[in-house]
Formats: sequence, structure tokens, C-alpha cells
Amino acid sequence: MKTVEMPKKVKEYFATGPRTIEKVIPNEDYSLTIHFDNGEIRAYDMNDMLFGVFEVLKDRAKFKKVFLDEYGNIAWDIDENIDSSIHWNNRIDLCVDSVYLESKPLN
Repeated sequence: MKTVEMPKKVKEYFATGPRTIEKVIPNEDYSLTIHFDNGEIRAYDMNDMLFGVFEVLKDRAKFKKVFLDEYGNIAWDIDENIDSSIHWNNRIDLCVDSVYLESKPLN
């Protein structure tokens, strides 16, 4: 079996411990401004992701209803009238680690 080395960027991220998101702000251009526990503020562009499961977020009103779920991930409920803790397929989420690694620093 071939062993693949972890990318340097990923190694550096996990060497200092995973981040926690303190606040997420939706922007008009389908990006998110994210405040992390280490004081960093980063931008996460979702424009190239608005298809498939994320297509529902093309609705700006829906996109603006972003929140942090009970696991600290960025999330949206597809239908606000359905309990996502019972119907797991009602929630769309983004992993905090992936968001950090794929976002760009603002400060």
C-alpha cells in the first residue's frame, strides 16, 4: 500500500490544534466572514459551491440564515420547520477544519 504524506498546510494547521469558529457572517457575494478563536478573521468564498446539495443556498435569504451548529460547524437548515436533530438530511454543513484550510485571511 502506498503512503501519502499529509500536505504541509494541513500539518501546520493540526500542529497548533484545531480552530473553533466564534462567529460567522454571510456576505452579499456568497462568501462568509468567519471569526476564529485564535483572533483570525477569514473569508470563505462559496460561489463555486452553489450546486448539488448547496444549490438551495442560491436563495440569498436562505444563505443569510447561516448559523453555528451544536458541533461548531457552519450550517443551514433547508426547511426551518423541520427539526434537523431528528431529520439529519435537512441540514447542510461545512466542517470547521476544511473551512479554515480553504479560507483566506482578512486580518
